[in-house]
Amino acid sequence: MPNDKIKGLDELAGILDSLKARGKRICHCHGVFDLVHIGHIRHFEEARGFGDVLVVTITPDRYVNKGPHRPAFTESLRAEAVAALSCIDFVAVNRWPTAVETLKLLKPDFYVKGPDYRDAAKDLSGGIVLEEEAVRSVGGKLVFTDDITFSSSSLINRHLAAFPDELSKYLGEFSARYREEEVIGYLEGARSLKVLVIGEAIIDEYHYCETLGKAGKEPILVAKFLSSERFAGGILAVANHAAALSDSVGLVTALGEVNSQESFIRERLAPAVEPMFVYMDNAPTIVKCRYVEIYPFQKLFEICYMKGPEEYPALPKALCAQLEEVLPDYDVVIVTDYGHGLIGPEAVELLCEKARFLAVNTQLNADNRGFNTVSKYPRPDFVCISETELRLEARNRTGDIEQIVLNVAAKLDCSRILVTQGAEGCLTYSAEGGFLKVPAFTSRIVDRIGAGDAVLAVAALCVAQGAPMDLVGFIGNAVGAQAVSMVGNRKSISRVDLIKHVVSLLK
Repeated sequence: MPNDKIKGLDELAGILDSLKARGKRICHCHGVFDLVHIGHIRHFEEARGFGDVLVVTITPDRYVNKGPHRPAFTESLRAEAVAALSCIDFVAVNRWPTAVETLKLLKPDFYVKGPDYRDAAKDLSGGIVLEEEAVRSVGGKLVFTDDITFSSSSLINRHLAAFPDELSKYLGEFSARYREEEVIGYLEGARSLKVLVIGEAIIDEYHYCETLGKAGKEPILVAKFLSSERFAGGILAVANHAAALSDSVGLVTALGEVNSQESFIRERLAPAVEPMFVYMDNAPTIVKCRYVEIYPFQKLFEICYMKGPEEYPALPKALCAQLEEVLPDYDVVIVTDYGHGLIGPEAVELLCEKARFLAVNTQLNADNRGFNTVSKYPRPDFVCISETELRLEARNRTGDIEQIVLNVAAKLDCSRILVTQGAEGCLTYSAEGGFLKVPAFTSRIVDRIGAGDAVLAVAALCVAQGAPMDLVGFIGNAVGAQAVSMVGNRKSISRVDLIKHVVSLLK
């Protein structure tokens, strides 16, 4: 029976040790195998010819990095489908993102990959090099099959209704206008840009609870604490997102002299980020503490630990001195203004005057109560903003969004704007290209915190290279889909995962 072939990794390692002791040669294939097709079947049959026993390991669901819409089939179904093939002797679901540790555990004689892996330079993740080192370390050999190949992503996108009709139509039209290499070229091109990000550092704390109900004698909600985690949020997250694409990211932000959190922050910044801190007298680094009902994932309330800008009057001078020194060194400046007082009029004037390319986002929150609008910045080269925040700028709740964009673009003398619209996707505008609506790439929302920051960081780097705004909208929505599929700022955008997601969408 097919299911009898499916084993746990440790059990399988013992079985293979026994088979090798009897002189059997073990062949090992590894992959996602999201839709088993004729290309896979021929690959497995050819792989079987290298030895006596064929083992296939499956990438677990949590490590499939082809976008939130993948895998199309769960790991258990994928394992069952592979196990149904007569040429395969054993199947296991992997425990790790790659096959490196698996190879060391199973010790195959041959690790068999398809012909598209012959050129290691084309493997975005660099995993094939590490896997070859791993199989050699246990006395095995990396070999390749030569038969026909197909794309599971293409078959899934074309024949399994992976997307709603509107999105499928959009992706078909977009892929007719842009080649995969052209889109990826802007992501790769960001590596050489020197990027400066500016805004408030925020520590996001999530405290997970189980609500118990109303207190016995008081009208309050009672919850039982379960666990907690902390993330580097605010401009710290923007810096990490930018560092996924750029090899050189400068970070200018303010930390409190009281409870600075500096060690935590430095540990959480990507290696490519160079932090430059100014300090707030007698104030803490901003912490936003959210209490969350664990199931369903629902935020109950938030507590902010911070002081108002009037309580650290020396900060604007210190910030401007830092900006005067470093602004000439950077190609792109990304400002995420959370409205907590770091960026005052003097800093805005300096940024608008001296930044080579200025990308701006201003955010609405409970603390700034509508005072923090994008018109603070009179000369941005690119604005990336939510529809709610744009409507606040225009003081217009219900008017035509395109007319609002035109009015704001004229007011700010800004020729490129991206408006994020949540479940509706985004709207892009350029003076030369007009408007384009891009549908959302996912309906699976785990947490929206930080999604706009991720879109801004990546979109700004594309716009700075002169990318067409319809292409920027496509990449922005891919980033947004990845960002809303995880809790808060638990992870930053991964260059490899983003490129693989883009490739999957364009198949």
